[in-house]
Parts: sequence; C-alpha cells; structure tokens
Amino acid sequence: MTLPASPTAADRTTVVIYSGGMDSYTVLHRALREGLDVHALSFDYGQRHARELEVAERVCRELGVPHQVVDIRAIHGLIDGSALTDAGRELPEGDYGEENLSATVVPNRNMILLALAIAKAVNIGAGRVDYGAHGGDHVLYPDCRPEFVERMNAVAGIANFEPVEIHAPYLRASKAEILADGLAMGLDYGQTWTCYRGEALACGRCGSCRERLAAFAANGAIDPLGYSDRSANDASPQPDQEA
Repeated sequence: MTLPASPTAADRTTVVIYSGGMDSYTVLHRALREGLDVHALSFDYGQRHARELEVAERVCRELGVPHQVVDIRAIHGLIDGSALTDAGRELPEGDYGEENLSATVVPNRNMILLALAIAKAVNIGAGRVDYGAHGGDHVLYPDCRPEFVERMNAVAGIANFEPVEIHAPYLRASKAEILADGLAMGLDYGQTWTCYRGEALACGRCGSCRERLAAFAANGAIDPLGYSDRSANDASPQPDQEA
C-alpha cells in the first residue's frame, strides 16, 4: 500500500493578499484556521482609501502574522484612470452597478497584485497565494471572475520552477455568505475597512459601504464599524454607539 505523501513546507505556507477589507480579512483568518503558515501582503498603489493599509498593519501585528506592505506607487501613472486612484475624480455613490461604478475599476489591478504575490510565494517557498475575489464582483470586475482566476492559476503553475496555486475560497460566494462564514468564526469586522473614502468614519454611501451594510442586514447582524451615514441601507441594524 502506498502511503500518502507528507505535507511539505510549501503545502503548509501561503501568501495572503490582504487589503484590510472584510473579504481579505475573512480569507486571512480562514487560512490561519487551516493551520497554515500565513504571510500577509498588502499593496500601496496610491489608492485614496489607504486607511485600509493601517487597519491591515494593526490586525497583523495583533495576530503575530508576518506582514509586508509593498509600495508600488511608482506605477500610479499607469493606473490613475480610476476614481479609486485619482483624487480629482468624483467617487460614485449608490449600489454596485455597471453604469455608476465602472469608474472604480483600477486597470489590471489583480493581475499586478497576483503577479507580485506569486513572486513572494516563490521567494519564501510558499505553495499558495490566497485572495478575496467573490461572486458579487463578477459583473463589474473582470479580474474577479472565475475564468480570470482559472487562467492566472494555470500561468502560476508554469511561470516558475515550482508551481504556485491561486486560491480564491469565496470565488462563487456573495458578500453576505462571506460575512456569514466570518461571523461563524467569531471575527470582529470592526477590524476592517471597506469605504472608498479614507475619512474618520465610513461614508455609508459609496457602493462598497452599501454592499457591506446590505451583507450585515442579510445576516441580521450589526456592523461594528462607525459610519457618517447609515441611512443608505435602512435595513441595517443600528448599533447603540459608533465604533
């Protein structure tokens, strides 16, 4: 009888692309619960909501997870055609939809970030890269769709001497389903940042905030994050005190 191969160091190690948002926060904890050796990787690409990087750094420090923030602002002139990277453009408000939120697409963002994360994985001997693409992004963001992940995974398998797997555990899940998974793990989503505006409080009006509030409402849960305006989703329970 042939015995199953023992897990290698590569099998036990993953690089998590960690933005500081609720999706990647859930992915990070899911990988930790798998018992993996997790290395978190964040990127400063000149995003207007750079507050998410501060949140990511704090979470990793508290968890004792190795965390690297990569400054790729030098490419800002290549990807500044988005409302998320150009402070001179108006950030759209309202629910996610092709008409009003195509302005938030950052050109080729996930291919760039995945390529760098794969390089990190090869460099440290990790066999996997995790990222938080999910089903709610499929309509608007091509680099969150299953066909993109499948093709990037194929490339990651042949681009280096050692193959790297791209793992997107919520690829076909909704934001509400991701949140349900995280709540079942007892995660504190007050330790995340979702809003496209990097202000003291989340705005509650941009598509990212509205989708987040709708996910909490769908789970009958209270979002612990502080908002300047929660009225955009009246179904979301109101906390007694802002975070």
